[in-house]
Amino acid sequence: MRPFNRRHFLQFAGSTLASLGLSQLDVVHQGVRYAKVLAQGTPRKLALLVGINAYPESSQFSTLQGCVTDVELQRQLLIYRFGFNPADILTLTDAKATRQGILTAFEDHLIKQAKAGDIVVFHYSGHGSQVADPDRDEPDGLNSTFVPVDSTLPEEFPDKGGTVKDIMGHTLFLLMSALQTENVSVVLDSCHSGGGTRGSLRVRSRAGGALLQPDPAELDYQKQWLSRLNLTPEAFIRRRKAGVAKGVVIASAKRDQLAADAPFSDFYAGAFTYLMTQYLWQQTGTTRVNNTLPSIARSTTRVSSSNQEPVYEVKPGSSNDQQPLYFTPPQNIPAEAVITKVDGDRAELWLGGLAPQSLEAFNRNAVLVAIDGRGDRPAQIRLESRQGLVGQGKLLNAVKPGALLQEQIRGIPTGLTLKIGLDPSLGRDLDQAKQALLAIKRIEALSLQQGEVQYILGRMTDSYYQQLQKTSTPNLPAVGSMGLFYPGLDVVPGAFGAVGESGAKAVDRLQAKLKSLLAARIVKLTLNPNSSRLKVAVAMNPGGNDKELIASTVAVRGANPSTLPKAPSSSINGLKALPLGTSIQFRLTNNEPRDLYFSVLVIDSTGEMAVIFPNQWTASAEAMKVAAGQSLRIPEPGKDGFNLVTQEPKGTTEVLVVASSAPLSHALKALQDLASQAGQSRGPVALADPTIVIGSLLDDLNTSSDRGSPIATDNIRSVDVSQLATLSITFEVV
Repeated sequence: MRPFNRRHFLQFAGSTLASLGLSQLDVVHQGVRYAKVLAQGTPRKLALLVGINAYPESSQFSTLQGCVTDVELQRQLLIYRFGFNPADILTLTDAKATRQGILTAFEDHLIKQAKAGDIVVFHYSGHGSQVADPDRDEPDGLNSTFVPVDSTLPEEFPDKGGTVKDIMGHTLFLLMSALQTENVSVVLDSCHSGGGTRGSLRVRSRAGGALLQPDPAELDYQKQWLSRLNLTPEAFIRRRKAGVAKGVVIASAKRDQLAADAPFSDFYAGAFTYLMTQYLWQQTGTTRVNNTLPSIARSTTRVSSSNQEPVYEVKPGSSNDQQPLYFTPPQNIPAEAVITKVDGDRAELWLGGLAPQSLEAFNRNAVLVAIDGRGDRPAQIRLESRQGLVGQGKLLNAVKPGALLQEQIRGIPTGLTLKIGLDPSLGRDLDQAKQALLAIKRIEALSLQQGEVQYILGRMTDSYYQQLQKTSTPNLPAVGSMGLFYPGLDVVPGAFGAVGESGAKAVDRLQAKLKSLLAARIVKLTLNPNSSRLKVAVAMNPGGNDKELIASTVAVRGANPSTLPKAPSSSINGLKALPLGTSIQFRLTNNEPRDLYFSVLVIDSTGEMAVIFPNQWTASAEAMKVAAGQSLRIPEPGKDGFNLVTQEPKGTTEVLVVASSAPLSHALKALQDLASQAGQSRGPVALADPTIVIGSLLDDLNTSSDRGSPIATDNIRSVDVSQLATLSITFEVV
C-alpha cells in the first residue's frame, strides 16, 4: 500500500505525552463546520469487526493479547459516537475468526446487505503476514495478508515452503469491489514484518515470505469473484495497481514496519486501535481522513519505538480523503465515557475516551457527569472500580444507559510507582539489578511481558544496536553498556553507563533519573487539555516576537473557537523542530473572570525536570498569579534576568503548564527551599529530587482536602477539571 500521508504515529516512550497543543487548535476550529451534521438523516451503517488473540502457540507463531479488546474498542465507538445500531455490528473473535468464517461474514453481513449510499466498516486486528504474489504487484514479489485463526504454517517452514490459509490483500480488494456502496472504511491493525516480542510489546506479525504460497482455495475463491464481477485478470491487476477498490483503507503501519500489541494499565490493546478510538471519543466532528492520522500522531503517547506510521489510501480519483472518518462525523459532544448498564444506583461504564496516561487516575473516587444534547450536566456518577476500560460506579442522580459522560474529578493515587521492566539482556546482572531497584522507594521491578512498564533496564546488545541503527537513532550507546530503554526498546538519552558496569552500580547511577521519571509520571496524571473547563491558553513564540507562533495549546472545553490562533504545521514526528540555540518565549493567558495561579515545568529528552515559572524565589504565592483576563510572558522582557534557549540534549522536550484556581503555596515553598539551597533568588531552578515538589503540587491541587468531603481519602488526591488545567507543548530540539 502506498502511503497518502506519511507521519510518525507511534514513537512510543513510556508515558511521555506527545504534543496535544498543535492538534487541539485544528480540532476546535474545524469542529464548527461539522457541529450540525448529526441532526441530518443518515443511511444504514454496517460493521464487521474481527479480532484474534488465540492463535496456536509455536516457535514462529505467538498468541496475541489485545485484538479482542480492539473489537470492543471499535464496537463501543461505533455505537455511541457514530450512531451504529448494535444489531448492525457483527463481531468475529478467536475461534469464530476462521478463514471461511471471515469470508462468509463479509459476504452475508456486508455485501448482501449494504445498499448504495450505506456506510460499511471492516476492522481487522490480528497477525499479518506475506505470501508469494503470482502477479508481483510489488518489487519484492509478495502480497500482504491477514491471518485467520486456522491458518497454520507448514511443519517444515522455514527450511521448506508450503501453503497457508491466509486471506490475501487481493481477496480483500475483490470483496470491497463487490460492495454496492462507495462509503467503505477498512482498518487493518496488523503488520507484515518483525514478529515475536520487542521489549514489553508483542508484534502483530507471523512469519511469511516467498516460500509461502496462498492456499489453492484462496486462488479459486478469487477466480469466483472475478467471474461474479465480470472482471478479467488483466483488469483486476490494473485496478489493484491503480489503488484501493472503494472508500478508504487505513493500515496501522507501513508495509515494512511493526504494529504493536501493547499493555495499557491493566489490559492489552492494539496501540493504533486504542489511541485512534480514544482520540475519536474526544472529537466533535473533525475526523476527515486527511487530518485524523496527523492529528493522532501529534496527540498520542509514545508507547513503542517501531516508528509505526499509519498509512491510508483512498479510491483513485475520489475525494474520500476529505470525508469524515467512517464517512460520518461523531456526535458533536466530546466524552470520556458512556453508561452501558444501570441497576438501581449502580452503573457500568465504558471508559473508551480516557487517555492512556491518565488511566490510573480513574480507579476509585473519580467523578464523571452525564451530559445531554445541549451540553448540560444533569447527573453524576462516582467511580468505585475499573477493570480495563470497564468501570463500576455509584449513581448520584438518576440517569439512563447510553448517557455520555465527561470528567469532573479524577483521583490521583499518592503512592503511584514507576514500573521498570527487566530485560533478559541483563544476564547474570538481572537479580542484582532487581534487588537494587526494589530498594528504591516507589520503584517496581517486573519481568517483561507481564504487563505495562514505563521503562526497561537492559544492556545494549549487538542485535539491539543493529535494530536501532536501522531507525537512524543518533548517539547510540556502546554495545555492552547498561541503561534504560523505552517499552519498545528505544534508547532513553543519557541513561547508559560504561561497558562492564554491574547491575547494582547502574541502578545507583540511575537513581536521580528514576526519581525524575517518576515525578514526570505523577504530574502527567493531571494532564487534562481535552477535559478541563478553565479558559486558559498557552503560546510558544520566538524570543522577542509575539506575532510569530511556534506552537500553542488550550483547554479545549473552555476555549472560544472564534478567538483561537491557527497553529503552524509541525516538521518532525508531528512536532515542531527547533535548532539548538533557538530563543523562545511562552505566553500564558487567563481568559477566566477570576485570577489563576500558574506553574511551568520543562522536561528534557533525558527526563530531567526544571521549573521556569515561578522564578522569583523570595516572593509570595502572588508571584504565581495571572490576573483575570490578563497574559504573562516568560521570560518577561526587561523584567526577568534570563533567556530561554534550546540547548543540549537534543531530542523531545516537553513543557507542562499547570493553571489552578487555588494558590500553589505548598509547591512554591518546596521550590523556594531548593532555590535557597542553590543560592538562587531569581530564574529557573533544576529539580534534583522533583518528587518532593510534585508531591507538594498535588497537595495544592487536591480539592478534597476537607476531610468531610465524600471523596476525601488519605491516599487519593482529587483534581477538579473546573479548577485545574494541565496543558502540554512538546517540541523537538535538533
